[in-house]
Amino acid sequence: MGEDQQLVADLVVERLRTWGVERVFGHSGDGINTVLGAMRRAGGNPAFVQARHEETAALMAVGHAKYTGGVGVVMSTQGPGAVHLINGLYDAKLDGVPLVAIVGQQERTVLGSAYQQGIDLQTLFSDATRYVQTVTAPEQAQMVLDRAFRTALASRAPCAVVLPHDVQRLPLPEGLPQEHGVIVSAPEWRRPRVRPHDDDLRAAAEVLNAGSKVALLVGQGARYATEQVRAVADRLGAGITTSLLGKPWVDERSPVAAGAMGHLGTSASAFVLENCDTLLIVGSNDPWTEYYPPPGQARTVQIDVDTRNLGNRYPVDVGLPGDAAETLDALLPLLDERADDAWHTQVVDAVCRWRDLAAERAALPARPLNPELVVRELSPRLPVDAQVGVDVGSVTYWYARHLLLPPGVQAHLSSTLASMGSALPYGIAAKLAAPDRPVVALAGDGAMQMNGLAELITVAARWADWADPRFVVCVLHNRDLAEVTWEQREMEGDPRFDDSQRLPEFPYARYAELLGLHGIRVDDPADVGAAWDTALKADRPALVEAVVDAEVPLLPPFPAGRQKLDTMRQGLAQDGPDGERALHLLEEQARQEGGPA
Repeated sequence: MGEDQQLVADLVVERLRTWGVERVFGHSGDGINTVLGAMRRAGGNPAFVQARHEETAALMAVGHAKYTGGVGVVMSTQGPGAVHLINGLYDAKLDGVPLVAIVGQQERTVLGSAYQQGIDLQTLFSDATRYVQTVTAPEQAQMVLDRAFRTALASRAPCAVVLPHDVQRLPLPEGLPQEHGVIVSAPEWRRPRVRPHDDDLRAAAEVLNAGSKVALLVGQGARYATEQVRAVADRLGAGITTSLLGKPWVDERSPVAAGAMGHLGTSASAFVLENCDTLLIVGSNDPWTEYYPPPGQARTVQIDVDTRNLGNRYPVDVGLPGDAAETLDALLPLLDERADDAWHTQVVDAVCRWRDLAAERAALPARPLNPELVVRELSPRLPVDAQVGVDVGSVTYWYARHLLLPPGVQAHLSSTLASMGSALPYGIAAKLAAPDRPVVALAGDGAMQMNGLAELITVAARWADWADPRFVVCVLHNRDLAEVTWEQREMEGDPRFDDSQRLPEFPYARYAELLGLHGIRVDDPADVGAAWDTALKADRPALVEAVVDAEVPLLPPFPAGRQKLDTMRQGLAQDGPDGERALHLLEEQARQEGGPA
């Protein structure tokens, strides 16, 4: 096959460029080799980013979509490579971000024959994606690619294009004929302007103006509406809570910013949602429904660009289909200025009490380090241009409760799917998209052993090309799958199951040094701040191995936390000396929160 012969594979690469794709995350394999050859001929436009595993490649693509707001693209071979993508596809689906997977497949002539690596990819991807199609002819390829990108953008969902190996090698026709059976498409999509009808805005304003204790629940739909959220909250004298996905889009310096809601949220958010009489949900589809106000307590307005989400989690009075910024801009002139600031005063007091409580919690002595202290010490040091990747596990609690994000600093994690192992792939995607900005990745040792250690190799292989070499990985090293351990105690009244929960010892900082990175091991509370300072000033990526106490409780905010105390005590009573120490910390936390009633 001549180098100048245009194949379907060349069309794939050309279409990626046309859709503005700068990099493709993936791993090689024979099923996608022809497209990889086309990428080689294209000279790095788009670039191919080799991950250590297809799952982490897919998570990188999700991270790219979250940090940039664009489409993440991942590529893999057929069979096991395709199977490995599923976790990332579901991460994109459940968190609502656009992603396109381009996946190789065996030749058309052997499909359905139980051939080597023969998997029905249409069936495999059918639930994980909004659109999945196998290309069976050269004339079809352009249309399928365009439709995948357009669907991903329009629906904020993952899509998949399956390319049999023999189809990739087929020559392209001179031009697509405008005839029956052939669809000629264009690589075109623009964000619509979505605004509610005026009558609906007036109905929403009536509900909000009638309330005396207004709360906002802000989700990721407020990504481009930070100023509008602030203005509406000021006008209504409202307290502001966020979903985990909404945390980066609220100015957490505000005296009415009560923090994240839910099981891993703050006592201030629990107060605001427990006591409000009116709720405005902005771009959130948060599933922690037990932490919403009891149905009937709060009249509710919900804003969401996806009309399927209106009333999806909570019985709303007025659902406003619209872009958050557009809708809040239109709603603001209809809202009355608050004359009575009693609720505002209560919210500010609750936020102050939470901030004091968070400081007390972080100061509790632990063996050797309190993990809350480790994350809390990052807050005053976090660069104002940083990007943050957060993993799933106990570290998510400490991020939600202790890390105050400067305005403009994005932090992302696998929220709704809650897939361990997202911090390093997300952080790599963030760094590649903005190599001049520092990255901080927060992970537990369980997530690091799952896939973070492998992707640290990717960091080591790439950092020399970055304009700013700062890429700081913080590993909370407690040799325990701590979140699940505390869930066993909280939900089951069971003790830790060592065979399931205990992790092998591993020298994380020494491993980083082995890779040519900077390794820092810290196990003294007095050294935590200096460890962060050293890592953030290093001339290369750094790993901070913080040896923390697995017995620091993951206590939900009260009143829900009070209801969990007895089952936690039951589990800890069976946990030996570690349980006694954890019980002491639990009782101290309960006392700080308001008593172990």
